[in-house]
Amino acid sequence: MAFAEKSPELNLKLSADSPDNINADMEKMPRTPPGDHHAAYLDSHTMDDHYEGKPTEEDLATLRRIPGNLPIMAYLICIVEFCERASYYGVQPLISNYVNRKMPDGGNGWGAPPNTPGDQQTAGALGLGTVVANAVTQSFSMLAYALPLFFGWLADARTGRFRIICWGVAVFGVAHVLMIVAGAKPLLENGTAKAPYFLSVYILAIGAAMFKPNVSPLLLDQVTQTVPIVVTTATGERVIQDPEATTERVMLWFYLVINIGGFMGVATSYSEKYVGWWLAFLIPLILYLPLPFLLWFLYKRLILHPAGGSDLPNVFRVLSICFRRAGLRKIGRHGFWEYAKPSNIAAAHLEAAYPTRWNDQFVDDVRRTFQATGIFCFFPIQYLNDNGIGGAASFLSTMLETNGVPNDVISNFNSLSIIAAAPILNYLFYPALRRAGIHYGPVARITTGLAMSSLGGAGYAILNSYAYKLSPCGEYGSSDCAIGTGVAPISIWWLAIPFAVGGVSELFINVPAYGIAYSRAPVNMRGLVSAINLFTTAVAYAIGLACSSVITDPYLTWDFGGPAIVGGVLSVVFYFTFRHIDKEEYVLSKPNDYKLELEGTGSVVGENQFNKTTNKPAPISENEEMMISQKQ
Repeated sequence: MAFAEKSPELNLKLSADSPDNINADMEKMPRTPPGDHHAAYLDSHTMDDHYEGKPTEEDLATLRRIPGNLPIMAYLICIVEFCERASYYGVQPLISNYVNRKMPDGGNGWGAPPNTPGDQQTAGALGLGTVVANAVTQSFSMLAYALPLFFGWLADARTGRFRIICWGVAVFGVAHVLMIVAGAKPLLENGTAKAPYFLSVYILAIGAAMFKPNVSPLLLDQVTQTVPIVVTTATGERVIQDPEATTERVMLWFYLVINIGGFMGVATSYSEKYVGWWLAFLIPLILYLPLPFLLWFLYKRLILHPAGGSDLPNVFRVLSICFRRAGLRKIGRHGFWEYAKPSNIAAAHLEAAYPTRWNDQFVDDVRRTFQATGIFCFFPIQYLNDNGIGGAASFLSTMLETNGVPNDVISNFNSLSIIAAAPILNYLFYPALRRAGIHYGPVARITTGLAMSSLGGAGYAILNSYAYKLSPCGEYGSSDCAIGTGVAPISIWWLAIPFAVGGVSELFINVPAYGIAYSRAPVNMRGLVSAINLFTTAVAYAIGLACSSVITDPYLTWDFGGPAIVGGVLSVVFYFTFRHIDKEEYVLSKPNDYKLELEGTGSVVGENQFNKTTNKPAPISENEEMMISQKQ
């Protein structure tokens, strides 16, 4: 593996003998493997010393900022992400139909319903009902979002990222092969497809958990320009190439390919409807196949940081001491974190009972990070409103007229709305607000997203209420209704509206939330930021799993309506709790800077007045900027 190296074009001229350099190097050595180094924008002595193209104070105040050129390796990693997400999301929407619905009457034996006019059956296989189907879909997603905590730590502390990514791809391959076996006609006919299918689903979740926390940090590791430099454009304008803007450009491309990959479920949905499960499962395998070859090609060409340790175990040790010494009653009160500081422990003569491996600043870093990520506590309600609790939206789709449209395909309007709305927000809506002098800060955007997701949840509830009213089976319309056509006379295309509203709400919520968290959390705590967001996502799926017994007829209307009401209330609570951040973020963001406003805030990458710390992370941990969306 090639260790990270300074970009040659920067020609940094550092004063190696200065006391600041020596102290900084002594500070970093215990966490920095030989041959590796920290990015320039996190080394204050590097930023202070001279390098070629360094902007003056006047340049910083007056020149426009633009993103630098992206290395070709960054685009190739985006292709890797597309292949993985396309194969993952080619499978994920199919779980509900495969587990919930039985083999359709008069079908072709591969799980597809008969292709006759007026037939409203959906594809099916196991026929285990909505409760079991919801339990499988929610436990699958919960594993995919809970296990990255472990695999992210393992990559930072033991193996490095690239190795874990390769292992995850290998596990993915096993899952896809097993899934194709589960689509075999003999197994579907004799009812023995359960074992290979359930094995494939949970193996796929493990593979995704290995891949998920490591690919976006690996992408950001390839951005070699880590200090601002002054360049002259082809038109003769002097501008600053800013690593902040470059990072935003990289993540925008990354976010785009995530959602294009998510849209690949359209092909698999039509395959299950018109051909059968064998083709629906073969397409994700075909999308997966380039991955091993791409990784083999990239191996010698990437900037790879060796494992250098993780701060995550010490975070849990700090929390343990705070809970043991302060108790639950002091959570959120002044002085709660003081109990874990080595100075406080030493003053109480408790060193033997509470051994520490950190300094007082580290405890302050943990405290500031939990404060910065408090906004994530509100996010499970958005996840629940995006599709209703559990897989309720999928079950609602089985009650509506499809007229040849696969019921699974409608969920792709979530990703499609993101693909369509992202450039509109980024290049039309946000710039128009800036020209009008309106500061639409990250908290205002997140509040908008929470309110939109609640409206989407209300849309699901209204549709479900009418479906129950008009279904020939009444309030049991999603339970394999065999009366008449078996569905309510409502077009399934109405369901695209709440799916699309939920998708757009993600643009207002996830991206600025990460901007807030990363601009305020110390750089050695970025892994913790990701862990907290992963945890809140896993909580949403855990709620869906715990509610499996009521994610069925006749309760589906309230499965949508309950979260919608709660989401509306929490939108108001969220705004009044965090609105002060919008004023502070205006100080961080420079009105004349080039910023991809989709990111939601300025000064995310480097140090600023809110996230300074004396504790540097291991270099491998500097780019723990991941999970820009729960779709990643």
